[in-house]
Formats: sequence, C-alpha cells, structure tokens
Amino acid sequence: MLQSKTKWRSKEITNVEDHWMDDSITLSPIIKELLVQRGIKTGEEARQFLSPDISTLHNAADFDSIEVAADRVRVAIDQHEKILVYGDYDADGVSSTTVMLLALKELGAECDYYIPNRFNEGYGPNEAAFREAKEQGYTLIITVDNGIAAVHEAEVAKEIGLDLIITDHHEIQEQLPDAYAIIHPKRSTADIFPELAGVGVAFKFAEYLLGYFPKQFLPFVAIGTIADLVPLVSENRVLAYHGLRALAQTNNVGLQELMRVCNIEGDVSEEDVGFLIGPRINAVGRLQDADLAVQLLMTNDKTEAEEIATEIDQINVKRQQIVNDIVKEAEKMVDPNQEKGVIIVAKEGWNEGVLGIVASKLVRKFDQPAIVLTKKPETSQVKGSARSIPAFDLFKNCMTVRDLFTHFGGHSQAAGMTLPLENLDELQIRLNELIRNELAEEDFKQLLEISSEVSVEDVNEKLVDEIGKLAPFGMKNPKPIFQLTAIPSELRQIGSTNRHLKLLFKEDGKNVEGIGFGFGELYPHISPNTPVTVVGELGINEWNGNRKPQIVLQDIEIRQWQLFDHRGRKNINLTPYIEHHNANLVVGNPQIDLGGDVQYIQYDAMEVVPVTDALYIYDMPQDLSTLKELIQKAKPQNIHACYYIENSAFLNALPTREDFKWYYAVLLKKKVLDLNSEINVVMNTKGWSKERIYFISEVFFELGFVKIDNGIITVNPKPDKKDLLESSAYQTQLEQAEIEKTLYYSNYNELRNWFNNCMDQVESPKEELSYGL
Repeated sequence: MLQSKTKWRSKEITNVEDHWMDDSITLSPIIKELLVQRGIKTGEEARQFLSPDISTLHNAADFDSIEVAADRVRVAIDQHEKILVYGDYDADGVSSTTVMLLALKELGAECDYYIPNRFNEGYGPNEAAFREAKEQGYTLIITVDNGIAAVHEAEVAKEIGLDLIITDHHEIQEQLPDAYAIIHPKRSTADIFPELAGVGVAFKFAEYLLGYFPKQFLPFVAIGTIADLVPLVSENRVLAYHGLRALAQTNNVGLQELMRVCNIEGDVSEEDVGFLIGPRINAVGRLQDADLAVQLLMTNDKTEAEEIATEIDQINVKRQQIVNDIVKEAEKMVDPNQEKGVIIVAKEGWNEGVLGIVASKLVRKFDQPAIVLTKKPETSQVKGSARSIPAFDLFKNCMTVRDLFTHFGGHSQAAGMTLPLENLDELQIRLNELIRNELAEEDFKQLLEISSEVSVEDVNEKLVDEIGKLAPFGMKNPKPIFQLTAIPSELRQIGSTNRHLKLLFKEDGKNVEGIGFGFGELYPHISPNTPVTVVGELGINEWNGNRKPQIVLQDIEIRQWQLFDHRGRKNINLTPYIEHHNANLVVGNPQIDLGGDVQYIQYDAMEVVPVTDALYIYDMPQDLSTLKELIQKAKPQNIHACYYIENSAFLNALPTREDFKWYYAVLLKKKVLDLNSEINVVMNTKGWSKERIYFISEVFFELGFVKIDNGIITVNPKPDKKDLLESSAYQTQLEQAEIEKTLYYSNYNELRNWFNNCMDQVESPKEELSYGL
C-alpha cells in the first residue's frame, strides 16, 4: 500500500442526464458532468459559461453611492481640483490604480496617484499620507482596493477638508468609515455580484464615470482579478475571460514588455497571469515602492517600458531568493511533531514584503494555518502575514482575538497583521484553542476534490481541448482533477537529481503519460505490476512537434498490499522504506543495524506479533505455515523479501532412489566403510560431493540401516523395511527445497501469488476512504 498525502473527495455525479435539463447543446459526457458540478444544467447556461457574454454584466449604476461619487468627481474635474488615487502595492492594487488613473485622465482630470510603502506605512490609508495630500493641494482622494477599514483616516480626511471616496472589496468590518461615498460590492441593495476584485470595483466606477464600457481596461482587470485569487465565477469569469483575450492583443507597451520578460507569446492564460505576470508586479511592492509597477503600466514610451520591465524581472528574481532563504529558516522553527494548530514563527530581519508567500509555503508543507512575522525591536511590535487551510476561517477567528492586534485585516484564507511582541504567546494560545475546538484531525489534511474518474481510453487530445473551454480556472472554478487507476508499463525517476516521477499507462493500444513533479522520492515505494491510482490535471505534453495527453500528478496512492523483491542481494538499503513507514517489523537476523523505528521478531517467538505497515523477511522459515501465520498476525501492507541463500537445498538436488540403492549396495558388499579414508573413492566413482555422501549416510543411519561411529559405517544385516520419508533428515531437506522453490527461486509473480494467498486470509484494515467509496 501507498497512502495518499492528501484527503480525496469525489465530486463525481452519477446519472448526469438526470440533472441535465435539455439537449440544445452537444457536449461530451465528461464535460457535461463538469458543468453540472458547477451548477450549470441547461444549454443556455452552458453557452454562457463556455462563451461568457459581456452584456450579462450588472449595470455599474446599481452600486450604492456610485452616482454620488461620480457627481463629486465631475465637480472636481469641472473646477480643476486635484484628485489623488490612493492605491495598494499588490497586483490588484496596481491594476486598480492604473484603471482609475486612465479613466480620470481620459476625462481630463488633474490627478496623480499614491501607493503607501509596505515597510514604512503598511496597507491602506494612513493619516500622514492624507495630511501630506492636503498640503499638496488635493481636495479629493479616491481609494482603490483599500479603505473599507479606514475609520480613523476617514475622520482625519473630514477634519482637514478632504473628500474621501472609497472603492474596495475587502471584508467589511463592524464600523464603516464616514466617507463621502463608499463603493463596495457587498453593501449594495441592488443585485450586485459581491465577489469582485478591487480592480473590478474600480473598473465599475470607471465605466460609470466614462459613460461607456471601457474594453481597453480589460487587460488590467484580468490581471488584478486573477492575481488576487477572487472567485472566477459570474462577473469575474466574464471580466477575466475577455480580459485575457484583450491582454494577448494589448497595445499597452508596458504590458507588452512585461509579457516579453515572462516569455509569454500568443494566447495568454490564467496561469500566465497567476504564475508569471502577477508575481512580477507583486514583487515590486514586496521589496520597494510599487510606483515602478504603475509607471510600467502607464507609460507610452517603449524604451522606458523595456527598461522598467527588465528591472521588475530582476526584482522578482531577488524576491524569489529572499523567499527561499526565509522559508528554510522558518521550517527549522516548526516542530513537525507538535500537536496540530496554528503555526506562528517570528524573527527579526525578515522582509515583511514576502511573508505572505512564506506563510503559504508553510501551509502547504505542514497542512496548518501559518502566521509569519518580522520583529520590529524599535517599536516592540511584530508585523506580517497569515495564510490558512480551507477548514479554518482566518478572518472570522482572528476577529475574535482582535484585542491582541494593533492592525488587522484580510480574508478567510489570508490576512495581514501587526501586534505587540508581548501578545505573541497569547495569540498562539488563543488561536490554538479556537482551531482545536473547531477542527478534527482530518480537517488539517489538504483536500483534493476529484471531478471525475477516467480510464486510459478516455484521455485524449479532444478531451483535454474540451476541458480547456472551462477556463479561465481559479477559485470556485478550479481546474478539474481526474482520477485514473492503471498498472504503469513504465516507471522511472527523471530530472538531474531524480526529483520527478514519470509513468506510462498503456491499455488497448492507448497511452497516457503521467508526470509527478517532486514525486521522485516515491519511486522505490511502487512495486512492479501494481495498479496505481493517480489524481491530477489533464494536459498535453508537447515536445518537438509531438503532442501527447498526460496527467500531471497531484497525489498518488496504491490501495493493495505490495511486494518488494530484494532476494539474493547481500547489501540492501532499506532506509528509504523504514523512514517512510510508521511501523516496521523485521523477521530474522539482518546482520546490520537497520536504525529507525524498527521491531524485531523470530519465527520461534511469535506469541505476540505487532500489526505493521512493512514486514522485512530476512530469514526464510523452517516451514511455510510459520511464515503464513506471521503474515496473518502482522497484517503487513508492504512485504520486503530480503533473504539470501548460500547453501541451497533446492539447487543441491536430493539424491534419487537409484542413488540410495547404489550406495546401499556398496555398503552391503563392503560390510564396513571407513569414510575417513575411503570417501574419495565413492566421490570419484559417482562424482558426488562429500555433502551428498554424508547426507545419504545420515538418512541410512536414521532409518536403522547402518551404524556410524567416528566416520566408520557398519551395515545392519537385518534392518526393518522403511520408507525414505521416515528419515527426518530426508524430510527436512525435502521441505527446505520446497520452501526455497516457493520463496526464493520463484519468479516475482509466483512469489506475489503465494503471499497473496496468505493475504487473502487477512482481514483488510478498515479505514475511511475519503474519495467517497
């Protein structure tokens, strides 16, 4: 057996046609099932999902306070007031800032932007920045992607004569700021889609101000929406879908140069934005002022855009190294054996701009919420970011301990915070109390939701292309994960350090490749001819013009016991296996210290046999029934045959009945035979070994045919008639040869079948199969 690393849950729907309302559109059964899983049950709904229509977007005029906000902006433009767009330093904030600036400039506004420094000012509005804006002659501030928690700053703005328009999408807290207007998708009385990104809200405001649908802004909307990990459904799907297509055709020189350094050509996917474009924009604000990113998106100068894009790419490389360094330090600070809870790590000198990424990596590694903080000795504060697991609402639970924070904000899965250093231990205690009361052990395990089970025959280019029509994928529209079970015809490690695993599944002339990045360590734990169940995303492996369907593994498991054949090898490295299993049982004497958590047992001391994950058989038994009994008691999920034979009873074939008759005739003739002096004569006559002569002599002695005294054999003239099987020596040799034939000289499949017959009598361990069976 090989246990999966994650918890699997099937979303598979039986009798899909029972859920499908009409046949006005032709779809494959698998695609129809994927649509039903997304709540789509009619041809019209399917058409809208597969080809999102901009006309289905809600009217921007439906937002509460948007008309009030727009009137104030128009007055400011008419009266030549200075307008400040107050943005944020992540990709959503930078995109929002760009959209609002471009809209205001198109309207002829006298405007500029301000993005707070992550390190000196932190997220969101701050009093000092507002006061400085007032001194510089600004009369109107428009926040984008922030501001909903700026209660104090709104009071300051009102006090100093600044009008404040807030456009934001973050969680609304208990008290709203007293602003001139608040445009927020979750406080509208009309039917507004509530999950817009910050750039989505800014785009709606820009649309209302301009009086038309500004398609030219869609590339920025796609970047901010996808990078901010908001649900890609409903309006977000429409905006991202059309935004990606607009991004591929953009005339914006900044975006063109950014895609150049990302090596993006042709169509642009959500993965290009999520893994290439978004991280580079984010990197700027993580390490320095985010102004450089806004400058890139706002410039019309190709040379300037090329220089900025190259600089941003270099910043991202530096960001990656900083993240790697902090992750290594943070992992060493986590005790993997501690009770599951909330991980909190803090250290002076950590770059706070990357701590959210570090927290995400800790969550993936340890399957626990993680808070990563940098210590600020000058203020006796700690500041940083948190990420969570799906089962634990970070925002809700942190709000219950709000008294410990100086600043706090975020979502259910991500948050930023500042708190006194002295509150750190109390935060850990209270959050751990909350999470341990709320979650069960299984809730900490990462959940993989499996969309459908497929066979090798099902997987082809056509299916992969059909799945692609469900893109863009993201939150609430995840890329489908498929389950496939088959026996790999090929299995090998690949990569310079063998970190990756390559599989090939073949059935009825059809081939599907499997690639598991980072799965190389599992190679020795997969035995031959064993059905392997893999789950992952379907795709196309394109190389040198060849296109092959493949499944990119996210997890793997083997649901039946496994046999690992080490027979005939003297030096066996079992360390990878012992470290992999929780319980290891060795029978026999391995002659070396195997280390690790290992228990030992002998065949003649099997009164108490522990149940084990892995059984390592170093010595063959005196009889097969003893080994069978051991297996039935130990119930191993993995059996390792580790035995080695130097003197083989099977290869040294038993003497035939004719051999016994000839030797007995010699003894009768001689009456007395001195083996000490005459054994060579017998050896030369028959070509026998000494061992064979001694063995036949021992059998005759046990049967009473002869007497032996110091090597001198004397024939019994009148022995009782007995069968050879009555000799224990003959019987033992016969049984040993049979044992060797069964356990040592059999081929892999024959040995596996023998063990399988033993395992058939073992009750399978009862466990909850989280894939829903």
